[in-house]
Amino acid sequence: MGGIGKTTLAKVAYTQMLPHFEGKCFLADIREVSNKHGLVSLQKQLLSQILPDECFNFFNVLEGNAIISHSLSRKKVLVVLDDVDNVQHLKCLVGRRDWFSLGSRIIVTTRDEHLLKSYRSDDVYKPTTLNPNDALRLFNLKAFDSDITPKYDFIELSKQVIHYADGLPLALEVLGSFLCGRDIIQWKSAIKRLKRDSNKEILDALRISFDGLEEREKNIFLDIACFFNREKKDLVMKVLDGCEFFSDIGIDVLIKKSLIKVDDNDQYLSMHALLQEMGRKIVEEKCVDEPGKHCRLWNERDVHHVLTKNTATEVIEGMIIDNKRESSKMLNLSVDAFSKMKKLRLLKVLCLSICDDLKYLSNELRLLNWKGCPLRSLPSSFQPDNLVSLLLPYSCIEQLWKGNRQPLYTLKMMNLKGSQNLIKTPDFTTASNLEVFILEGCTKLVDVHPSIGVLKRLKLLGLRDCKSLRSLLTKIGMESLETLMLLGCSSLVRFPEIDGIMECLKTLDLSGCYRVENLSENSQQAKFLEELDLSGTAITEPPSFICQFKNLKVLSFNGRKGPSSKLLPILPSLFKVIQRGRTHFMTPMWPSFSGLSSLRELNLRDRSLCEGDIPSDISGLSSLRRLNLKGNNFISIPASLIQISKLYSIRLSDCNMLKSLPELPTSIEDVWIDGCSSLEVVASPSKVCNLVDSAFISAINCVKLAENINALTLLKELLKAFANSRKIFDIIMPGSEIPEWFSQQTSDSSINIPLPINLQRDSQWIGVACCCIFVNNDAPRDDEYIGCGAYIYCRNSEQASCNGSIFRGRNPRRIDWRSWLLSIGLKCNKLPAAVMLTCLFED
Repeated sequence: MGGIGKTTLAKVAYTQMLPHFEGKCFLADIREVSNKHGLVSLQKQLLSQILPDECFNFFNVLEGNAIISHSLSRKKVLVVLDDVDNVQHLKCLVGRRDWFSLGSRIIVTTRDEHLLKSYRSDDVYKPTTLNPNDALRLFNLKAFDSDITPKYDFIELSKQVIHYADGLPLALEVLGSFLCGRDIIQWKSAIKRLKRDSNKEILDALRISFDGLEEREKNIFLDIACFFNREKKDLVMKVLDGCEFFSDIGIDVLIKKSLIKVDDNDQYLSMHALLQEMGRKIVEEKCVDEPGKHCRLWNERDVHHVLTKNTATEVIEGMIIDNKRESSKMLNLSVDAFSKMKKLRLLKVLCLSICDDLKYLSNELRLLNWKGCPLRSLPSSFQPDNLVSLLLPYSCIEQLWKGNRQPLYTLKMMNLKGSQNLIKTPDFTTASNLEVFILEGCTKLVDVHPSIGVLKRLKLLGLRDCKSLRSLLTKIGMESLETLMLLGCSSLVRFPEIDGIMECLKTLDLSGCYRVENLSENSQQAKFLEELDLSGTAITEPPSFICQFKNLKVLSFNGRKGPSSKLLPILPSLFKVIQRGRTHFMTPMWPSFSGLSSLRELNLRDRSLCEGDIPSDISGLSSLRRLNLKGNNFISIPASLIQISKLYSIRLSDCNMLKSLPELPTSIEDVWIDGCSSLEVVASPSKVCNLVDSAFISAINCVKLAENINALTLLKELLKAFANSRKIFDIIMPGSEIPEWFSQQTSDSSINIPLPINLQRDSQWIGVACCCIFVNNDAPRDDEYIGCGAYIYCRNSEQASCNGSIFRGRNPRRIDWRSWLLSIGLKCNKLPAAVMLTCLFED
């Protein structure tokens, strides 16, 4: 039964067993995911979890079957399929036994025992309910916030509740939360009500909490059960508030009654499947015979019956229209499809649909979510007075409304992403509460109605890849704006002036706006910026006022590279700078870095930076963690970098003129110097990667460096320097052979290395070294990507706590050698009984 702990047991078994398998996958909530996203989505999840470094592109179940059987037939895998309710789930995900290698294990949780028997499973385990002692402990935790024995007056009453719940964990949690904080009279009253229910079924137990809710809380619960389970909390609360359900207090009550949950990040609302079933049954009970008289419609069969038989009534408040059973067919909606639904508050159309015109939409709509809406404009009779969320992504909309300005006072979210026919945005004068406006990918949109400038509560304005957008506003003064996304607006000529102090603006992304030449001086009004991206613009040097952005955490000023750079006109702003006797073209005059004390990430890729172009005061970036200088022309980097105490990642790949690498901060975790063909010298490795627990050095195509110091020499020096600490080192450098001192060698995918029994007491032991040669004889001598990677891990049959990844599967990208060498050092606190080295090749 639901709520008995099937998934919990499966997770425990999965965790205990997974070290013994080459691949592993836990597919949760299969029934829910299948209904929402289809079987193909589940097949891709299965493959991606077992083979995380590979990409799978297929579009039908049969093709997925073939790929699963081909990709996994030689792998010993552990797979858990959670909440299966259809034999097709098994056929499409685990198929036949020969899809997997001998020793593989498939665990299935389901409410339908017959499904397992029909698929000839090897064994079936029926979870048992909690014994009385454990049930009492769980109930006490919920009812009294303690697993100890409650006060004497409540002991007998608690036993009655435990008897009623019959050990079902979910019922114990819900009842305990319902009774928590209530006095003994209320407890007796609730228990009497339980006893009046003669059938003692689980749903009756769950319904006790529902019956105790206020009317608005009941409506919130039923809306979530029918339409919003696993949806974003922010969207749901906005819509429910628009329905005057007072969602802040209502959702809090439901959470405390264990009727719904919020994830750890406070982003998604969810409820247990059994509770969702209970809620939906409550809706169906009001009129069993005719779906058109239900206040909420979600069942595909019922919805199609109402639409095709024209049996809708004014009672209907919410509807989800989907077509999963016949997903290959387009849903044909008549012009009168919604004419009888005068009270419709919530409408989701989740399938492809045909509708040449539509006469009517309810003026009570709070949520209109219609992906791929075929309409060119919304019905002229529709008055969006109550509309809270308008979500029409990838629609055929040309303009939302024809004619006069519409009342948009309650509108908070508008998403027209990918609506490529959109040529006009509405007048926003009345949209005073709009918070989110997304127009990403509206490629025919030339301008936005100037009234957008009056939106005082707008937080997000997304105009990404609006390639025809030429102008936004002359001035921008949206005081609540937090994020402005203009990346890819390749026709935008000028960034608006900022009118007033924009205290909330945290993200400004202009990357790819290659016609924008400058930011006006008053842009410094956005002094609370945290992320600024000017990559790929015509701005040739950072604004002088950039040092005033005291809160700036991420600054990207990458150069233009590839096809987009060819689109640039020859601008008069190109200039020469004579510096140290050399001529630099397109070299920015960098302002001082002083003042950017909050900066965590600095990206200056492909800026043609030469020797001396990086200001010496870069050492003042006390919070800097990531530094990307890839593809520049300097010969050396400032020695002052060692003073940046928090820097953990530096990327210098493709700096072809770089000759030496100085001593780096002790915090460094990874160094990328791929393609630094002139690099000859690096500082002592023990000073390149010092105090951190793991370090990664990628030096692909560093031919001169490899002539001076090979990977094994580097590894030995690192292991010697850190003999008394626990460290993992990954080093990739050119090479062609495994040295003779590796006594255990093989060309197979794994190797077992027995270690001395007394190794724990051996003070000379400093770690395990693994070395791999990757060979691709078909590799061209150019910049083509080679799809080859590795997953190497230590496995200990006696001490599972020592199991872990040594090398995490990074893929070298640009190689002109036929082979390269990977060397790794590992130090474990608990010594392994054996070491297994496994290489998985994508190609």
